[in-house]
Amino acid sequence: MTITVSGNKKEVKDELTVAELIVLENVEMPEYTTVSVNEEFIQRGDHETHKLKEGDVVEFLYFMGGGRS
Repeated sequence: MTITVSGNKKEVKDELTVAELIVLENVEMPEYTTVSVNEEFIQRGDHETHKLKEGDVVEFLYFMGGGRS
């Protein structure tokens, strides 16, 4: 099936889970990464069970600390 990951179309196996996609995409520090599918945030506890579907749009959002010292 075809999904879009961070703006790039990708061919992946059917019923791929969010957790499997995180591994395939070599996401660094997944514990600090928020995942959205079709502009809806997926709770971290649902990554193992949320199955992606044909045409889904997935974004990885990385929140970084910082600021003034």
